[in-house]
Amino acid sequence: MFGILNRGHKIKGTVVVMTKNVFDFNEFVSTTRGGIVGAAGGLFGAATDIVGGIVDGATAIFSRNIAIQLISATKTDGLGNGKVGKQTFLEKHLPSLPNLGDRQDAFNVYFEWDENFGIPEAFYIKNFMQSEFFLVSLTLEDIPNHGTIHFVCNSWVYNAKCYKRDRIFFVNKTYLPNETPTSLVKYRKEELENLRGDGTGERKEYDRIYDYAVYNDLGNPDKNKNLARTTLGGSSDFPYPRRGRTGRKSTRKDPKCEIPTSDTYIPRDENFGHLKSGDFLTYAIKSLTQNVLPTFQSAFGFNNEFDTFEDVRGLFEGGLYLPTDVISKISPIPVLKEILRTDGEQVLKFPPPQVIRVTKSAWMTDEEFGREMLAGVNPCLVQRLQEFPPKSKLDVTVYGDQTSTMTKEHLEINLGGLTVEQALHGNRLFILDHHDAFIPYLERINDLPTAKCYATRTILFLKDDNTLKPLAIELSLPNPGGNGVNSRVILPADRGAESTIWLLAKAYVVVNDSCYHQLISHWLNTHAVMEPFVIATNRHLSVLHPIYKLLLPHYRDTMNINALARQSLINAGGVIERSFLPGEFAVEISSAVYKSWVFTDQALPADLIKRGMAVEDPSSPYGLRLVVEDYPYAVDGLEIWDTIQTWVKDYVSLYYPTNDAVKKDTELQAWWKEAVEKGHGDLKDKPWWPKLNTPQDLIHTCSIIIWIASALHAAVNFGQYPYGGFILNRPTITRRLLPEPGTKEYHELTSNYQKAYLRTITGKVEAIVDLSVIEILSRHASDEVYLGQRDNPNWTNDIKALQAFKRFGKKLKEIEDKIMKRNKDSSLRNRNGPVQMPYTVLLPTCEDEGLTFRGIPNSISI
Repeated sequence: MFGILNRGHKIKGTVVVMTKNVFDFNEFVSTTRGGIVGAAGGLFGAATDIVGGIVDGATAIFSRNIAIQLISATKTDGLGNGKVGKQTFLEKHLPSLPNLGDRQDAFNVYFEWDENFGIPEAFYIKNFMQSEFFLVSLTLEDIPNHGTIHFVCNSWVYNAKCYKRDRIFFVNKTYLPNETPTSLVKYRKEELENLRGDGTGERKEYDRIYDYAVYNDLGNPDKNKNLARTTLGGSSDFPYPRRGRTGRKSTRKDPKCEIPTSDTYIPRDENFGHLKSGDFLTYAIKSLTQNVLPTFQSAFGFNNEFDTFEDVRGLFEGGLYLPTDVISKISPIPVLKEILRTDGEQVLKFPPPQVIRVTKSAWMTDEEFGREMLAGVNPCLVQRLQEFPPKSKLDVTVYGDQTSTMTKEHLEINLGGLTVEQALHGNRLFILDHHDAFIPYLERINDLPTAKCYATRTILFLKDDNTLKPLAIELSLPNPGGNGVNSRVILPADRGAESTIWLLAKAYVVVNDSCYHQLISHWLNTHAVMEPFVIATNRHLSVLHPIYKLLLPHYRDTMNINALARQSLINAGGVIERSFLPGEFAVEISSAVYKSWVFTDQALPADLIKRGMAVEDPSSPYGLRLVVEDYPYAVDGLEIWDTIQTWVKDYVSLYYPTNDAVKKDTELQAWWKEAVEKGHGDLKDKPWWPKLNTPQDLIHTCSIIIWIASALHAAVNFGQYPYGGFILNRPTITRRLLPEPGTKEYHELTSNYQKAYLRTITGKVEAIVDLSVIEILSRHASDEVYLGQRDNPNWTNDIKALQAFKRFGKKLKEIEDKIMKRNKDSSLRNRNGPVQMPYTVLLPTCEDEGLTFRGIPNSISI
């Protein structure tokens, strides 16, 4: 270690931190009985194997508890590494420093300096306190002939004894690996080695290690044999993206299964713990799933039915009476008061979803049914029909002939004089096809005690006003033994039993779609596929790397929310299994769909072309012509996609002027190789993976990653409660099949269609479970950072990069104005629809928190 001999000059520094007690959620989660969540639980627990309590706050930092050593980028020691300066402690507390974020503390620190030390571009920090703290930044001022230097840190720092090597942070400069100052090469390499770990041992809370594991922690066979679940990932039968490795011990009854826990390890920096964001929502979900919902189950189990549509609307208008014992169990949990609004009374009341705020019954119309395929919560599945009758891609030797039984006569009744051939050739026929996803599982699903459903195909006609009119719905059940199907085609009707059958047929379609949305469009295609990129980026791209700086905002809290999902949402007996149709087969279905997942098809233009919703046309904006001109998701999405791609191109071009620059970037090549071969290892041999040989390869790859994390996730997430909060519109379960003529249930179709519908779809308890959770998942946090924004203006010191980012934000604002204008155009029928619900989910920004139904966060943080 090298001291700095000249004590005549000192560099002033400002350190910004947030102490651990800032993040103590006692105000949200404290409880006096049962340890329901426990005062901030393990999430904010100290390194208990090193210390025994949490006593440190801003005042404790005065006492020489945090030490910093600068590392030079221009002067080296005898081994060629950057000189390490003298250990210096934080000094004066500066609580009134301007521009500090909420609950941040600033401290002075002074470093002895002379010209023989050179310019510092890294520093070591040691924490001698009992508790961890969150290091926001270090700013060095008045460096001779250099000015100000910024270090953007955003990292938890634990007691120094927790680390094998001292914690190091780097300047906000950008260096490609081969351009890194020689003095910093060793430090850059060592930090990446720290983050990779050695692949052994059980991870501790204070670890900062990123590694891969399969999904083998969803079940708990030790607790109950019915809670055993198939391992997903690592096999051709059940392929899956990788999750973060925890190294937990195996269950006794299945050595391939990890013991589940309510406090799953993720690298600490993947959970920022900011104010009321991820952690507030985390505790809300945990409290709901682990304590409150079972109470609902017992309270309402004897009366699990809504009797009228008015009863369902009563959840928002008058509320649902809660027994006293339910109130007593909820009331000690302040974190739930914002979600479960009892207002001091024994009444549970939810906010009215947007889909019924203007009109109470427009959700039932055929036009709204079709519109939500273009502008609803799952707008990325409808396809142009390109052959009739529709065929299956299932293996005929296993499943028999699965070709649709729909005939031309079924469709031509409502084609206004057109033939099927004319409608097909005119690009007027569309399909929502859930047949192949559900048929392989349908026998097992229908054997479950609470589930009875069909696999569905829905064919729609594009009218002259650009709305989709449903023509026919095919309901299919597998024949016993799995050879072929038994199908029934339902046609639109507006009176008698047939009209109720048509309403029920649409419900079977929506239940298929709700499950597919939750398991595939939302969970698999955004949350699950993103985690391998988060892991690979932290393992192989230094914080000094330009692509690390580009992608980092789009990873915030993703591993955190995914770990929570494995604990409470997609786990055995979790919310998805409890309140959605496939039950215990839910996540396994997503594994089957992952077999055909294609990374490059996640780019919006490629997705639209693949589904036949657009054709290549150089004369059209973005080189695509939409088949349905008024397709809100695609119209808004293409503008956002193009703007993301332009921003990424402007940024990448600053650092990669040639193909060789990409090929010779060792960190970049290691990143992509591992993301493909380990993170998505079950698909590693697929020919469609980009090779990352050119700047264009890199631009396209990064654009897809950013699109998935931001706009795609926003499109399929933040409409969950606005559309699905009204369970009549988006039921998640059907509990019985269509009744046979002559039965009491069939007579009910005419005599009491509301009762027939309600006895078929999601019951009361499952509805409350669903509403409670999707309300949380549809909320924006108070500290949300949206597309085109950064949480720190000093994220890079590259002026050209900052200018390009400013252009990106300006363009997004222009898009926002255009979307608002389109939503006011009455000729665009799909922008608002019969429910008079503007399509706002892809508006880039949002000024408010909560259930706003707008705004594109940078990352999959909920």
